[in-house]
Amino acid sequence: MKKIKTVRDFNFEGKKVLIRVDFNVPINENYQIIDDTRIQYSIPTIKKILSDKGKVILISHFGRPKGKFSKNFSLKFLVNYLSDELNTTVKFHNDCIGEKSEKKANELKTGEILLLENLRFYQEEEKEDINFSKNLAKLADFYVNDAFSVSHRLHSSVSVLPKLFNKKCKCIGILMEKEILFLDKFLSGKGKKPVTVLLGGAKIYSKIKIIENLMDFSDHLLIGGGISYPFIKIKGGKIGNSIIEIENNKNIDDKLISILNLNNKKNIISLPTDVIISDYFDNSANIKICDIYSIPDKWIGLDIGPNSIKNFCNIINKSKTILWNGPMGVFELQKFSFGTKSIAKAIANATTKNKAFSLVGGGDSVAALKMVGYEKKISYLSTGGGAMLEYLKNKNNPGIQAMMV
Repeated sequence: MKKIKTVRDFNFEGKKVLIRVDFNVPINENYQIIDDTRIQYSIPTIKKILSDKGKVILISHFGRPKGKFSKNFSLKFLVNYLSDELNTTVKFHNDCIGEKSEKKANELKTGEILLLENLRFYQEEEKEDINFSKNLAKLADFYVNDAFSVSHRLHSSVSVLPKLFNKKCKCIGILMEKEILFLDKFLSGKGKKPVTVLLGGAKIYSKIKIIENLMDFSDHLLIGGGISYPFIKIKGGKIGNSIIEIENNKNIDDKLISILNLNNKKNIISLPTDVIISDYFDNSANIKICDIYSIPDKWIGLDIGPNSIKNFCNIINKSKTILWNGPMGVFELQKFSFGTKSIAKAIANATTKNKAFSLVGGGDSVAALKMVGYEKKISYLSTGGGAMLEYLKNKNNPGIQAMMV
């Protein structure tokens, strides 16, 4: 990909800089932040602009308010946190466009920060609306995209707004730069061999193209979680009531057969051999270990079994480059978390003890690492699950493409 300019390529003295961040962070019932990774990753970008004596205007979405104002989805809860982290008073305005927003932006002094209200209070944000984008553009002299996790979205502030700034007045932030660099390093095949990819989760349709792409240079492709069951079924296995999410894609079987035929030549895909099954979806349910090809009727596969864990972990232990996206089971329930936790530990150990390069993305995968306290033992934690997967498909994320025109 052609090099995109970053905040390091500019001096922002005296400029009003609109930074698209993703502060859509998990919170508890008291609006305390549970995981501040995305915010922490964007702080270097904010500090760079402040150190240049620029003026920072932050825009983000939060939750899914569906185009209507709601106190439950206000970004105001971030003010004290950001003020503490940045060691300065962060101003807040209860709107993100309009004359009052423009006035607040124009009143900013050198080194000051203004946080604007949730972009998704306007339904236009999710509709690539040109007028909404023009109103946002009025706020600043310069646009910075530091929200990799939404760079795959066709949203106004991501795919339209940057096109309203010429190339001398827009760039990506430090978070975006890191994401692209690490993903490009992985996709380039420059990582040390063996290269191992672990894919889990439930939605097979979102990972078909990725599996096809990654088969070109992976040495091992480990497939677990819900996306393993369509493969088992197409191979003639009995999967009981295990959930398959295919979104009515009529071509899914043909694509799975094509992948399996290719694997007959390459022999790089490993599927689970055994699973933890349950008679219903609950921590108090009855469970047992079962061959993945012989799950009884009315039973559900909810985690990979001990033999699968051992096989996957042995492969990870011998790997020098590792990418992981998606859990191996329903790890939110304690009875079905051992497989995912075991994978998290294995990747962390391969990174710290064997000096492997590891890249982990997706909220569930990152959450699993944090459950076992190994999040700091990974080479790089990506802030985007869906965005990372889209980038692995074709590198044409709309938010990145919009920075190049």
